[in-house]
Parts: sequence; structure tokens; C-alpha cells
Amino acid sequence: MKDCKIEELYNLEETIAKQIFENLTYPWEVLPKIGEFILELGNTLSKEEYEKVGENIWIAKSAKVAETALIKGPAIIGKDAEVRHCAFIRGNAIVGERAVVGNSTELKNVILFNKVQVPHYNYVGDSILGYKAHMGAGSITSNVKSDKKLVVVKNEEEKIETGLKKFGAMLGDEVEVGCNSVLNPGTVVGRNTNIYPLSCVRGVIPARSIYKKQNDIVIKQ
Repeated sequence: MKDCKIEELYNLEETIAKQIFENLTYPWEVLPKIGEFILELGNTLSKEEYEKVGENIWIAKSAKVAETALIKGPAIIGKDAEVRHCAFIRGNAIVGERAVVGNSTELKNVILFNKVQVPHYNYVGDSILGYKAHMGAGSITSNVKSDKKLVVVKNEEEKIETGLKKFGAMLGDEVEVGCNSVLNPGTVVGRNTNIYPLSCVRGVIPARSIYKKQNDIVIKQ
């Protein structure tokens, strides 16, 4: 399933977590590895640029973190990132450079590439958001199926068994998700794609497309 491969979705030069993707095919393969990777990477970060705060939390000295934000480790907050009022980072989270984690947004087991924006009332769990990806207000990743079965990535007749119970969404570089949309477990959205507001999204959405609703997807001209 070519559309789901790491090189099709992400510019790995736009994340401090580049090494975690090495020798892997699909991005969701990194989800069980994020916590351990942060512990290894955190101890190598420059003490001139990063400060270790609390237990296994590294925050860039240039980042802005609101006093009301709650961050649990392991976590890395990148250079010039902004973590706003009442954000809740539950651990196993890498927030990229100049990324925005907004008011009442919750993160858990995620990698946000550089310049990602999840700025208003978002839940992002067990997911990877590519360079400059943006989630509109109230949009969320649903990371567990209602029947609690393992997540399968589906693309028309093709499917991949992930072996994961918790798997939110893989958003490629510069994906735009409209307000109050739900990305169902196992969703993969290709680069430069737009998701209409109030969408219920599942499966693999092609790169450079516009998702209006299920079975109504057009390729950008």
C-alpha cells in the first residue's frame, strides 16, 4: 500500500525524531517505540538549548509553555514551540519546533513534526502529524475501535493488519483537517489534503485531494 509508506507521507528532515523511522515501512510502526525513543533522545539534547524539567521532560529554552499547561513525561517540547493554556500532554509526546499545542488540547503517544498546529480543543492520541499539518478547532483522532478489536488500515480492496489496539491517525505533511471532524482509528491522510469540517473520516485518503464526505473525494487540480 504505497500511499501509506513513510516516504510518501513525511519529510523526515522536519522532525527531531527522524531516527525512529529508520528501517521501517509504515509510520504506525513507530507508535510502540515513542516512549523509549524519547528517553534515549532526551539525554542527548544540548543543555544549552534544552532544559530537563521534572521526570523525563525536556523543554527547549525558546519554547513558550503556559503555567496552566500540564506535561507528563516522557516528552520533548521543541524549539520555539508554544504550549498554551490548559493543554494536557499525557506522555510519550514529541512536539516539533514552532508547533502549537492549544487551549485544552490533549496529546498522548504522538509525534508532531515541525510547525504542526493543534490549537483549539483537539485530542490527538497514538498518531503522527506531518510538517505543517493543522487540525481545526474541535477535530480529534479516535484511537480505539468501539469493538476494541485490533486496527486494520483499509484502502478499497487492500488492507494491512497493524496488530495495534490503539491507533489514531497518520496525517501527511501540510494536511488541513476541518473543524469538529473525527478521524477514526486507522485513518491515513496523504500529503496536502484538505478534510471538510464536520467530516467522519476512515481509511486511506489520497494525497493532494479534498475530502468532502465518504465516497466524495476529489483530486486537487
